[in-house]
Amino acid sequence: MSTRRQAITLYRNLLRESEKLPSYNFRMYALRKIRDTFRANRMVNDFKEIDRHMANAKQSLELIRRQVIIGHLYTTDKLVIEQTKTLRPSDD
Repeated sequence: MSTRRQAITLYRNLLRESEKLPSYNFRMYALRKIRDTFRANRMVNDFKEIDRHMANAKQSLELIRRQVIIGHLYTTDKLVIEQTKTLRPSDD
């Protein structure tokens, strides 16, 4: 598999796992951090540096997976921003 395809697959896996975080603040931080980091390293051409970034991303993926498990052990109520809006039928 090419390095580009591996990076895209890793990026998608990181985003998917981050979506599973139960805490809104951690989830939004992780998503923002992943996007910003991948955008910042978009133009890296040195293979050694790419391998180093890929290794760091794989470690981050494992960290997020562990955090998801821990987060589900200690669940809390959802924040107001996470609540879905329910529309009430009009009384007309």
